[in-house]
Amino acid sequence: MNVLVLLSIILFALMAIIGGKKGVKSFIALLLNFVILLGTVLVMNDPNANPIWLTLIACALISAISLFYINSVNSKTVMAFISTIVTLIILLAFIIVMTDQSMIQGFGEEETDELVVFSLHIGIDFVKVATSVIIMGTIGAIIDTAISITSPMREIHYHNPSISRKELFLAGIRIGRDILNTSTNTLFFAFFGSSMGLLMWFKDLSYSFGEMVNAKVFNDELISIFTAGMGVAIVIPIASGMTAHYLVKMSKKNNHAK
Repeated sequence: MNVLVLLSIILFALMAIIGGKKGVKSFIALLLNFVILLGTVLVMNDPNANPIWLTLIACALISAISLFYINSVNSKTVMAFISTIVTLIILLAFIIVMTDQSMIQGFGEEETDELVVFSLHIGIDFVKVATSVIIMGTIGAIIDTAISITSPMREIHYHNPSISRKELFLAGIRIGRDILNTSTNTLFFAFFGSSMGLLMWFKDLSYSFGEMVNAKVFNDELISIFTAGMGVAIVIPIASGMTAHYLVKMSKKNNHAK
């Protein structure tokens, strides 16, 4: 049996046993998100397509599936979805400028030997592709942080409906601060784990520290991780503020209706 199929079966079994119905839905959502990512990459091959717009649409679909399909439509998922989209929009201009100025698009000199037999004139703007890669790399961390803030904030408001908007906002910020450390550490550990072979390759090539940190193949991954960390930090006050405003507003509205 193919190893990937076997691992998929084990993952599905574990998610179903431990997560129950929600675990099964999470596995299905994972497959749907994979299909969306694969479809986005295939459509990007069209020279007339704009990779950035395609990526933003894909991120919106991934966010909707990850939040609404698994956790249904409610105040916590709606606020998490909106705060995710707002954070991506805020990061977009920075990512475009940073990608263009850092010149991380395309391939590094270490990869040219393997590409020498291929034509690189494929009619695709690699700056936009690099921007799309960074945006796609941030979406998972932002969604996870957003729902991790809005969900406990809704519980706090449910058990203490008289809480003020400011107190609820500060509670969200405190929750976000606890999440920020673990989320950023997870991003960096994932980077170094996936790049271990690259770092060993640099060592075998006798790269100095300066040559290593200036290598394009190293920088594009590291910049993506830094941007994802920025997204995690930015979404905390956005999700906290929007959720606090919405919950307190709806609470006052319901009290007036009574």
